[in-house]
Amino acid sequence: MTLVLALKQEPDQRLDLSPLSPHGLDGKSASEIAAIELQTTREKRTVGDIFDITPGGVETIRFEGGSTRFDHLGHGLKSGEIILEGDCGHAAGRAMSGGRLVINGDAGPFAGSALSGGSLEIKGNAGDFLGAPLDGEMEGMTGGLLVVRGKAGHRAGDRLRRGTIVIEGAAGDYLGSRIIAGTLIAVGGAGLLPGYLMRRGTILVGATPALAPTFVDCGAHELSFAGVFSRFLRKESKGAAELFAKRLRRFAGDTAVLGKGEVFFPA
Repeated sequence: MTLVLALKQEPDQRLDLSPLSPHGLDGKSASEIAAIELQTTREKRTVGDIFDITPGGVETIRFEGGSTRFDHLGHGLKSGEIILEGDCGHAAGRAMSGGRLVINGDAGPFAGSALSGGSLEIKGNAGDFLGAPLDGEMEGMTGGLLVVRGKAGHRAGDRLRRGTIVIEGAAGDYLGSRIIAGTLIAVGGAGLLPGYLMRRGTILVGATPALAPTFVDCGAHELSFAGVFSRFLRKESKGAAELFAKRLRRFAGDTAVLGKGEVFFPA
């Protein structure tokens, strides 16, 4: 039986849900879980204040009901599964290294920040800075898989170093800004200046992008690696797989920096 946390009512303050992960709750009784503090202000709030608890195994945790005031959902997840039925706030899945986090709703800014392993699926839309570093950090995602079924905000994939991000809807401006390496796909297209100051890595967008003039047109290609990646992605995103299977036009850049990255879109 799965541990279920059912939201009683909309919380009156922002909450830090980072303690509510399989490794954080392992070995705890229902009463011990109920006593865990979640507040981010001086007003004390515990799990028992916010949720009705149905005891069960903690390898899978299901949240019934979400809120944009739920911050740090799945922070540091190492194994197991967390499923949220609803929306969440800031930095969902931050610093995940394993396991699976599924958000059946929208996610706020910085979802997947510092993700290094495991998989994060957002079935609604994602806010700005998807997979991006926080202020003062030098790199964003370093591994794992991040899939957004809806749209994403500005600067998705900023400073991506490793791993794969798939956005099935459209992305905002500066998609993949300052990418160091890794793969970023926006099936629905992107806003202004995708790949801005990218050093390496691969960006694939579903419509002709508004690139900076520091990208170099390398012509249209039928690339062997694209077919391999298409098969890899098919079980995760049919739209991304079909996009990779098309004949693609390649632009190299950003030559304002190292210039070893590439932006592809259908020829």
